[in-house]
Amino acid sequence: MSSVYCMVTITGRNHGEQFSSLFRTEHLPVMLLTLGNGTASSEMLDYFGMESREKIVIFTVVTWESWKHVKGQMEQKLNIDVPGTGISFLIPVSSVGGGKAFRYLLAGQEYEKEEESELKNTEYELLIVISNYGYNNLVMEAAREAGAGGGTVVHARGTGRERAEKFLGVTLAEEKEMTFIVTRTEKKNEIMKAIMEKAGMDSKAKSILFSLPVTETAGLRISGDWKG
Repeated sequence: MSSVYCMVTITGRNHGEQFSSLFRTEHLPVMLLTLGNGTASSEMLDYFGMESREKIVIFTVVTWESWKHVKGQMEQKLNIDVPGTGISFLIPVSSVGGGKAFRYLLAGQEYEKEEESELKNTEYELLIVISNYGYNNLVMEAAREAGAGGGTVVHARGTGRERAEKFLGVTLAEEKEMTFIVTRTEKKNEIMKAIMEKAGMDSKAKSILFSLPVTETAGLRISGDWKG
């Protein structure tokens, strides 16, 4: 699945609607928006012409061809290459939980499976679970039963409910929780399967999940990993 990516865009909250509007215009698929705060000093903000540390983070799934196009649009229409406007980057997706979820995340983008890259041969994976707000306990209960350690939850706002009805046959709530779980690669499939079975689209959680390769880790004490 080496030609599918999670695109992460970080910009000031005053620019958030401009980026979201551009992505909708370009027919990009499901987006999740969450708030954040930058760490730059006031002197650094002045230097780059930035008004605030308050950020908005936008997640969407794209193919390489979609990325090349939208990158050009961000440069031409939003001046993302001008310091202080924002940053957008790609993380390769290694797997998606289920065919329906895959079609929903891509939402009509053309995709042709390629050979796996060396980056996918990693020891750890990051699982990202997108579920209806308030059902994180159900997600983590399923994950722990399959051998996961813990997870981190981020509150987000989802878009693309119309696409959900088209590709999934269901209506999704706008308020979302994103759960981040780091696990050993050999445990990934079992954990993803458990989440899909207990907290997937047939449950109230309506979870969609995918995984990203992790190249290096520090501080993990996942069961079976910690020897101290």
